[in-house]
Amino acid sequence: MQPSGTVTFVFTDIEGSTRLLERLGENGYREALAVHRARIRTAFAAHDGYEVDNEGDSFFYAFQSATAAVSAVREAMADLEAAQTRVRVGIHSGEPALDPPKYVGMDVHRAARIMACAHGGQTVLSRATRELLDNGVDLRDLGEHRLKDLSTPIRLYQLGNGDFPPLRSLHRNNLPVPSTAFIGRERELAEVVSLLTRDDVSLLTLTGPGGTGKTRLALQAAAEASERFPDGMWWVSLAPLRNPALVLSAVAQSLDLREETGRDIATTLADGLNGKRLLLLLDNAEHLLPTASAAIAALNEIRGPSLVVTSRERLKLGGEQLYPVPSLIDEDAVALFTARARQLDPSFTSTPAVASLCQRVDNLPLPIELAAARTSLFSPEQLLERIGERLDLLKGSRDADLRQQTLRATIDWSYELLDAEERRVFRGFSVFAGGATLAAAEEVCDADADTVQSLLDKSLVRRRDTKIGPRYWMLESLREYALEQMVQESEAAEVQTRHAQWFTSLAQRADAEQRTLLRDSWIARLSFEVNNFRAGIDWALRGDHAAELARLAASLGLTWVWRGEVDEVRRWLDLACEQVGDEDQPLRARVLMVDGFVRAMQGHAAAAEASLEEALGICRELEDIEGVGFCLNSLGIAAARRGDDEQARAFWEACRQLGSDHGMEDRLAIATLNLSGLALRQDRFDEARVLAEEASRTFAEAKSPLWCNTLLILGEAARRSGHYADAKRTLGQCLEACAQRNGRTVGAIALTGLAAVAVAQGDDHRAALLLGADYGGLESARLTGQTEDETESLRIELLGRVRDSGLEAVLAEGRSMSLADVARFVLDD
Repeated sequence: MQPSGTVTFVFTDIEGSTRLLERLGENGYREALAVHRARIRTAFAAHDGYEVDNEGDSFFYAFQSATAAVSAVREAMADLEAAQTRVRVGIHSGEPALDPPKYVGMDVHRAARIMACAHGGQTVLSRATRELLDNGVDLRDLGEHRLKDLSTPIRLYQLGNGDFPPLRSLHRNNLPVPSTAFIGRERELAEVVSLLTRDDVSLLTLTGPGGTGKTRLALQAAAEASERFPDGMWWVSLAPLRNPALVLSAVAQSLDLREETGRDIATTLADGLNGKRLLLLLDNAEHLLPTASAAIAALNEIRGPSLVVTSRERLKLGGEQLYPVPSLIDEDAVALFTARARQLDPSFTSTPAVASLCQRVDNLPLPIELAAARTSLFSPEQLLERIGERLDLLKGSRDADLRQQTLRATIDWSYELLDAEERRVFRGFSVFAGGATLAAAEEVCDADADTVQSLLDKSLVRRRDTKIGPRYWMLESLREYALEQMVQESEAAEVQTRHAQWFTSLAQRADAEQRTLLRDSWIARLSFEVNNFRAGIDWALRGDHAAELARLAASLGLTWVWRGEVDEVRRWLDLACEQVGDEDQPLRARVLMVDGFVRAMQGHAAAAEASLEEALGICRELEDIEGVGFCLNSLGIAAARRGDDEQARAFWEACRQLGSDHGMEDRLAIATLNLSGLALRQDRFDEARVLAEEASRTFAEAKSPLWCNTLLILGEAARRSGHYADAKRTLGQCLEACAQRNGRTVGAIALTGLAAVAVAQGDDHRAALLLGADYGGLESARLTGQTEDETESLRIELLGRVRDSGLEAVLAEGRSMSLADVARFVLDD
């Protein structure tokens, strides 16, 4: 009987079956395959397994209980231990829909994807299955992983305690989570993956009109080809950018490579990416052409990375491989329409009208999705009639690509079906660069939740879940259309003003809470609004709004330095310093404070001190004690950058005393952190330890990312004084904290320290693994003044040692580990 309700799926296949065939020959392989099939079927049948499907060397089984599934797999794997085959297994539980004798639904795909990330001899199962098992089952927690369906990370477990390489899951990537499953396009996907894996293709451009599915195809191809790129895959959305000069900065931000004073960003990227086997996916480049072609050409000249670009037109660059994205084939188009319609009504059944409708819209994915979103109101036959009438009006036109005309007509039709309130909110949504929260939409667009939900239901707005909550965004084709309509309705000036005011207010709220100390929650929150803040800056510059420019630049300065966008915020602050006069003394003081801090971090000590001395004078006149403390701390940084450690100590001691006298714990902790770092540099390890522990308590309680810095100082003090067990534990905790906060730069320094500990304890293998996991993070740390020459010298020395030991393969294995993976490796040891 076919299991129903909560079902546990098991997928199996033979790892390396092609190599096994070559080794055994046809007859030997046939015999090995027969043994494999017999033992799988015998073990699974003994536990009431239901054979759903088999193909070649793979099986798909369903079990009514998770316990039975795991027992069957354990028995089968034991029976196969002496066999010629190495089997990998994936297990997942869910509540799929029945389609006798098979199943349909995401749970089927999820189980198959789990198997695909396992190795031969390994059984991997999902948390959904784990929660259905007794506690006595021997499982190893493998942490959270993204599968190649690009879904959100899920926690995976291994059956038994065997040692295997890292799972073949997606790692080191920022690929967005699609709102829907990838459907069809098997031929196109295979062709794009093939191009991505060719050594002679370093720049691949997917072209086609808006709405053809270029982005979705590129993302899925990247996921499928992930093993080709051990140094990661990075998505860079170019759609929110309006200035082609920001293309390379956007790439650096996605990679967490920091800008360096005195060097152009192209050189920084070249140094950071040279020799790295990674993939850059530059999405929606067309509106920045032809100017952006030079930036993309500079990236393509770097040895190592591969580039995929989506654009409505080719880049016209040497070495560019084009891939024109075609419309869907008929079968895939119908499948897409049906899947989207079933999201509204699970009982929806396709009719011949669906195929005809898909053909009328040229089998383009976006028009299909827009039409399917209306199946709760119209039948497929009614949709065919209504959309067909609109398309018939275009028959005589030859002014544009026919597929682009079809897209425009479908969007027109969808827009006209909206009521007046939905149209107004749809138009207003176009003001957001990179999406928005519901709260922002309510304030800027005067939207309510019901209207946003209605636009979601109609596929005119999309939702993406993030670590800070849901965000709402528009496909670029729809955003362009909505912006055009907003301009026609003479609403643009008012909506853009409200947009700038909302994000200025957000930045000021963050600054008010972070003026004394950066907070994890605000750094995460603001990182999602980078392009909206840029849009606000552009609005201020276009309209000569000096005060708004100054408020935004000053409010974002500290967070932008933490993120690494130092040169960009410096440009903003330079303009703000010029435009804000003495009439608003508190605002001028804040701009000068942040300007001085940024210049100090960049090593421009003289310019920093000029801004900070003026700011300090204003703060004293205003009796702004917190501002005085900020200036004293920043003057200490400037002094340290020009090599005057005693002057730096004097400023930080004064700041520390001020914090103590006025109960400013955050300011006291920051000065204490800087003094501990100074003590460490001067080999006063006990003093460094005492000061770092004092600061650490404040940072941990406040949930500030600076807690990572105190752990680093404590770990390094232990390592440099020969207390290796303490160093290993504390640097491991630092690494774990960095992984939780994406603190790549501090994490990289901790990795180098841990590698040095491993060498000191005679474990070159472990050192190689840890050094491999430092994937360029030290470069980022160096560019923002967070590391010392000694750290880089140590790393070079350690790399030479492990390479002399012939451990290049272990270095490569380390490169496949994420920061979270290596933190777990260190702490579990």
